[in-house]
Amino acid sequence: MTSSAIARVADLQTALVHRLGAASVITDPTDQARYCRDWHGDVTSGAVAVLRPDSTQAVAEAVRACAELGLAVVPQGGNTGLVLGATPDDPQNQVVLTLERMNRVRSMDPGDFSAVVEAGCILQQIQEAAEDADMFLGLSLGAEGSCQIGGNISTNAGGINVLRYGMAREQVLGLEVVLPDGTILDALGTLRKDNRGIDIKQLFIGAEGILGVVTAVSLKLHPRPEQVETALLGVDSLHTAIALYRRARRDCCDLMTAFEFMPPSAFMLAREAIPSLTLPIAMDHPGYVLMELSGSGLVDMRALLDHFLENVMADELVRDGVVAASRAQAANLWKFREAMNEGQAQRGAHLRTDVSVSLSQLSSFVEQAETRLRAEFPDCLTLSYGHVGDGNVHINVIPPASADAVERDRVIHDAKDCINAVIDEFRGSISAEHGIGRLKRPEFEARISDPRRQLLTAIKRAIDPDGRLNPNCQIRSDA
Repeated sequence: MTSSAIARVADLQTALVHRLGAASVITDPTDQARYCRDWHGDVTSGAVAVLRPDSTQAVAEAVRACAELGLAVVPQGGNTGLVLGATPDDPQNQVVLTLERMNRVRSMDPGDFSAVVEAGCILQQIQEAAEDADMFLGLSLGAEGSCQIGGNISTNAGGINVLRYGMAREQVLGLEVVLPDGTILDALGTLRKDNRGIDIKQLFIGAEGILGVVTAVSLKLHPRPEQVETALLGVDSLHTAIALYRRARRDCCDLMTAFEFMPPSAFMLAREAIPSLTLPIAMDHPGYVLMELSGSGLVDMRALLDHFLENVMADELVRDGVVAASRAQAANLWKFREAMNEGQAQRGAHLRTDVSVSLSQLSSFVEQAETRLRAEFPDCLTLSYGHVGDGNVHINVIPPASADAVERDRVIHDAKDCINAVIDEFRGSISAEHGIGRLKRPEFEARISDPRRQLLTAIKRAIDPDGRLNPNCQIRSDA
């Protein structure tokens, strides 16, 4: 930076400290560092300051102060996103606003099956509070030990329980939001049915902070499952896995909580991350399904699962399998699903995708995408895995260890174009659950229809006419 730019930033920092208090403003670059990098550390940036308000009123005051100083605001939850939606990209003109100090559970109401929590609450913290009240929150993610509920709502997070409970959007009964001018929108009610016109809260779910800062959430809760049964099953192909899923939806009714597909390479990557993991079944099957049933009340979940597995094995949809005999064994099975992501990260920069097509086309889509990828990138490891039952699959491409940074960037760019071309042929989505952020904005803008673009731009301009909230996320600031 030039000397004048340095002096300007210093003046802005002084003004923010004077307005908001030293305890709520981080200006030291070293202390700012963890807020100015993405989760995987692929991108690092900076900011004029990191603001740490501890109440809704303090968030409102921070937003007003930034508007008066001409600063843009990048809202941030647990910073576990994968599309750069909470990473600043203009260090001299942006602040990061973290909700981490707003971490109180305001209420937990078993009689209403609802909870009101602040946006900075860690997802696992809410899950545990619900369990202590003999209730259950339907949202569960691999990053639940560090992600925050405000970020989950702002990105409309998915996760492993979507089949049963839906995306984050389906968990929301009400919101509290600070608007770009500092006005507080209080819509924290817990009504299940409220048909008083347009449901305004839906504007902010999945908006990634471009319309307002979510400060609190009213959540829908469920009876705590008293029985949870988990099985790891070997199958012949993704096509067979989808046929198995359809049977499970029919035979297990609405009691199926999760249905994850993994290729054999997933287990190899998981053991690279956690060598102590013990393989529960033979690793000579083309694919594997991690399936979970859960429920409470009078249904015998284990008997249901055993009967189901007996039938599908007789029909040769399942070749081999193991059913967890305890919670510890179930947790060990899930460790493979979680650790495979760590194993991928240990191999360096690689392509991570999050795409979806209709369930009836999923196996054909994956087959075509993998065929093209292996033809164009024969030295790379290509693996497809994901929730499958909702049409969501992650097709990732990992360059060989010998690839340097330039070659990795080329592979990531070209492989992404390859996958997106197949997605377009199948009329699918380039983002099933991770959002758009800054990373996927060019792809999003290239594919959006004119009517949708006009509506999104009109909404942004109406709510945030000065473009102060999370600029260049989802849509360009000059759009």
